[in-house]
Amino acid sequence: MMEAKTVYFENPGKENMEAVFKIVAQRAKELGIKTLVIASTTGASAAKAVDYFKGMKIIAVAHSMGFREPNSNEFTMENQKYVESEGGKVFIGTHLFLGLSGAMRKKFSTYEIGDIIANTLRIFGQGMKVVVEVSVMVADAGLIRTDEDVIVIAGTGRGSDVAVVLRAAYSNDFFDMKVKEIICKPRF
Repeated sequence: MMEAKTVYFENPGKENMEAVFKIVAQRAKELGIKTLVIASTTGASAAKAVDYFKGMKIIAVAHSMGFREPNSNEFTMENQKYVESEGGKVFIGTHLFLGLSGAMRKKFSTYEIGDIIANTLRIFGQGMKVVVEVSVMVADAGLIRTDEDVIVIAGTGRGSDVAVVLRAAYSNDFFDMKVKEIICKPRF
């Protein structure tokens, strides 16, 4: 038997980022985890993560190109250069649950399996959906292994307010993923 603490934040949002980083650093040390995946829209959270988590492998996951507007990315070039100069990696690719499901919803006003899974995960909060999604995306890209535990950080809107320990899976093995611990999340 193992006992672990889960921290619940009273409110979601970026004001929890410093606490998330502190809690994650402690848990990573206790478990010997060396890889951290962080969802980061503009790259601000990722830039802070590479400064905070020295010695860990950091993979930042950005929105896909054209997420907000055609031919653009919200992850700033300045933040991308900084994250990479500090040894981190930045992944920009198709969102697991959005992709073709989003195109079907937009074009034909119908919901597909990606929408159903995403909305089911949102029962636990937006950030919980994101940690699952981004872990599969970077596993598919070969940036994390599927036979090692990683810590994944995401948020509700901007900033970081969710962290989990999980064993990722590739998209074609999605249901083999194991969320092992919820380190912290908003209580709402």
